[in-house]
Amino acid sequence: MIDAYEEPGTPDCRGGWRFLWWLVLRQPARSLAGAALASTWMVLMATAPYLMSRAIDDGLVAGDLGALTWWCVVLFVVGAVNSWVSIMRHRTMTRVRMDANFRTVKVVVRQAVRLGAALPRRAGAGEIVTIGVGDVQTIATALTVVGPGVGSVVVYAVVAGVLLSISAPLAGVVLLGVPVIVLVAGPLTVRLQRTETEYRERQGVLTARIGDLAGGLRVLNGLGGKGLFADAFRHDSQRLREQGYRVGAVASWVQALGVGLPTLFLATVTWLAARLAAQGDLTIGELVSVYGYVAVLVGPVAFFLEMGYQLSRGVVAARRVVGLLRLEPEPDRGTRPAPAEPSVLYDPESGVRVAPGRLTALAGARPADAAAVVDRLGRYTPSAATWGGVRLDAVPSAEVRERILVADNEADLFAATLHEMVAGRGSPGEEAVRRAVHAAAADDIVQALPEGLDSPVTAQGRSLSGGQRQRVRLVRALLADPEVLLAVEPTSALDAHTEATVAERLREARAGRTTVVTSTSPLVLDRADTVLYLVDGKLAAGGSHRELLAREPGYRALVARDAEEAVR
Repeated sequence: MIDAYEEPGTPDCRGGWRFLWWLVLRQPARSLAGAALASTWMVLMATAPYLMSRAIDDGLVAGDLGALTWWCVVLFVVGAVNSWVSIMRHRTMTRVRMDANFRTVKVVVRQAVRLGAALPRRAGAGEIVTIGVGDVQTIATALTVVGPGVGSVVVYAVVAGVLLSISAPLAGVVLLGVPVIVLVAGPLTVRLQRTETEYRERQGVLTARIGDLAGGLRVLNGLGGKGLFADAFRHDSQRLREQGYRVGAVASWVQALGVGLPTLFLATVTWLAARLAAQGDLTIGELVSVYGYVAVLVGPVAFFLEMGYQLSRGVVAARRVVGLLRLEPEPDRGTRPAPAEPSVLYDPESGVRVAPGRLTALAGARPADAAAVVDRLGRYTPSAATWGGVRLDAVPSAEVRERILVADNEADLFAATLHEMVAGRGSPGEEAVRRAVHAAAADDIVQALPEGLDSPVTAQGRSLSGGQRQRVRLVRALLADPEVLLAVEPTSALDAHTEATVAERLREARAGRTTVVTSTSPLVLDRADTVLYLVDGKLAAGGSHRELLAREPGYRALVARDAEEAVR
């Protein structure tokens, strides 16, 4: 099974069927083992009727106790061996499904990382959630065809050959049975693919709407738009429910045929075998074996239909995954070198100019305005921002990411030890970690954990408080030690004392390097070299904190309001 750190390979994105086949080829030995074990398991099940017929004809009918005992012992041994084969088959197929599941997850996550900041613009959140929650599991389940699917074909051919040696009419009915079933169920399978595709698309839309509702409920409520949004959600959910009913209707027919057609098939062969036995063309043992063969065939025939159902759903899910994997990141047209020395960052849209080597604070009544400036200066959104007179989008993105770091206060924290969490992809020494922890006033976090930096922390830092998570993110940003650090609200969840400590230590830790923070806290603004005051996303004034307090009434009111909220 694929290892957590193993490269998943390059998927075949030419279509849903190609992707499923790629998943099979990525584990050839296990797939072959699953097919071999499933075939052996089903063939051994088919040998039971033959052994019973020999026990009846050679033992019961002939009155030979020795022969009867021998064939019973053989039947028991074959059953015991087949039980072990069944266990190994199940284990192998579980590994096949898990490998397909994990491998698909890894290629999807790798693609999401590859798309980077372009992901939200290229694929909706609902689409990603639907793929991760439902489609990946559906694809893994479809790979069941590798084991029992192949085994069904093998045992069907074996039983047909055995019946041919007993009676040609019986063999003819068996050989013609599956084509008839395929002709009956085939159109339903095609229809299921179509309805399932539409259902999955609507499910993605509705999931995205749920995310939008959860993220913007407060804003919607303030604007009086909650009712309008709720009506739209209600309408979409009703359409999804109706589409789900259509999928369920087709699926129920497929599953009903999976039970009903094999039963009719069994009845037909049983009736024909009984007539042949009554006419003396079959022995009692052969009649019993025919009953057994047909009973064994009920499973493979039913699985043919189940296989078609699962493959139909798997192909639909694989097409959705392939659609995501086909997306290409926005082309990096950067060809100009970045400035060799620390240089001015300039955002013409807002008028913000960040001097190199200084601690600059962006303050505005709307935090989103300051965050938007940071996104443009960090090249996370298209803009005409420049760096040392060179447009940021003209510099290769790899060089921008190497030297300019945007530290969002909601950035993801992945489950790991605290040391691994803050180290990122680097390998900082213990002294560097200690300095970063001290600069972010996070010493108490390390001391409170039972194993210090080696203590495990849950995903997104759920085992930490909001203020602790914020300081852990700041430790990670400081350890990266970028030439330019753009930090969005790095102290918004801290108490006044801790915030003042972080602001002072951040200034010391980043001395001589370019640092931008967005904040309206006077404790942070007072320690900045330059404060840029934004009004409606535009630069209204700049200077030191005390200078702006003296000459800008709007700035003074903004800072006073923030100070009052901090006291409360």
